Amino acid sequence: MTTNEAKPKLVDSEKITINLGMIDLGQIDLLVSEGFYSNRTDLIRTAIRNQLNTHADVVRQTVARRSLVLGMHHYSRADLEAAQQAGIRLQIQVLGMASIASDVTVELALATIESISVLGALHASSAIKAALAERIL
Repeated sequence: MTTNEAKPKLVDSEKITINLGMIDLGQIDLLVSEGFYSNRTDLIRTAIRNQLNTHADVVRQTVARRSLVLGMHHYSRADLEAAQQAGIRLQIQVLGMASIASDVTVELALATIESISVLGALHASSAIKAALAERIL
């Protein structure tokens, strides 16, 4: 991304929904009421971070083995036009967030993106997502 391009809006988090049994939920509420956590979300985020830390070596090894881009990667119209001019078809593999600029046309995306594999979130227009649906792994 060049410095004169508009940066994509950064997203701090994605909302997920989980179903918990009443006993688990009650135990979470008990720990919150006893002051161990500020709220349910705090406990759940802490539990997830602990599990991710437990498996950090596996994550690092898998990121390297699968050649994943770690973090956030933005694909601008200029990026895709440059790939098209070079005759390159992109195989997008991201652990985190991948975004495709809003001014990218469906035709340009189809011409330049061979596949998309995102472990996390893909931000693109609904038209781009629909056009690339068969290429999203």
